[in-house]
Amino acid sequence: MAIYGSGDALAAWILGELSLGRSIGMVMIGGFLYGVEVPNWFRWIDRHSGQGGWKASLGRTWWALIYFNPLWIARHLAFIALFSGDWSRIGWGLLQTGLWSFLANIPVAVLANWVIQNRLPLRLRFVASALFSALMAVYYALSARIF
Repeated sequence: MAIYGSGDALAAWILGELSLGRSIGMVMIGGFLYGVEVPNWFRWIDRHSGQGGWKASLGRTWWALIYFNPLWIARHLAFIALFSGDWSRIGWGLLQTGLWSFLANIPVAVLANWVIQNRLPLRLRFVASALFSALMAVYYALSARIF
């Protein structure tokens, strides 16, 4: 909970959007929604990708990459807008922002997800992913301005 929330708090501070409501809301989303979704997805990846070889390695990386897809990013940006009290930002434009953010992030995400999925044991993947996601929270929040 705290790892992901700290990334969003840093993003909010950089953007001059730091607020208690946003911080509490994003910590709750990180802990209760992402904290359930992500470990379950990683277990699914393990069950469906095989254990060895380059094909399994690419499969695990691919499945991790597509989890954090444009729709996921748009949903995340909608949560930020919701908890910031800026409901006017919630709309179809978030899908376009999510798409551009996703496409621009692919090189970094492929490398990070490959390391997380193929070099770490399952028990450490959620923490590693949370740390990477905390960094990505800064990027996603900035992407709302960039894209």
